[in-house]
Amino acid sequence: MRHTEFWARMNHVLGASYARSWASQYVLSDLERTAQEALDAGTPPKQVWASVWRALELPASER
Repeated sequence: MRHTEFWARMNHVLGASYARSWASQYVLSDLERTAQEALDAGTPPKQVWASVWRALELPASER
């Protein structure tokens, strides 16, 4: 997964106006940092998305 796909998924599930805000404020417990911090630190977007998916309790179709 590329960063562009990650952000497209975030925009889809949270809305374009809220996705970036959520990603920079909500700490993902399994990563012990926000999604934005994880991406900035070099965590693969696929791994960050998996954590977001679990945190938001999204349906399997969004995996």
